[in-house]
Amino acid sequence: MTHNFKDNVPDNKEAKKLIEQHNKLVHTDNIKVISHVQREADDWVINTLMLEDISVAFKYKRKKLYKSLKGQRVNITYYPDNENIAGFDIEIMKIVRIKVA
Repeated sequence: MTHNFKDNVPDNKEAKKLIEQHNKLVHTDNIKVISHVQREADDWVINTLMLEDISVAFKYKRKKLYKSLKGQRVNITYYPDNENIAGFDIEIMKIVRIKVA
């Protein structure tokens, strides 16, 4: 699957350090959130983002609900992963760091 990611080397020292330590991580700056869904699963809140011009879901977990990021621009650090839903392997991106731009 081809992606139109705006990958770059982050200005943020923390994000840069993460990428240097883990070569599978990717960083994208200033990308617009089109959809933000939060749902509870056990003690966690699963957050799913859809980003502008990207057809892959971005997911991360938090302990509590947050305000919606819909319409915001964010800086994210993530890695590709697969999730099995109803017997189908779906490509997703797991977010390890997210900040409002």
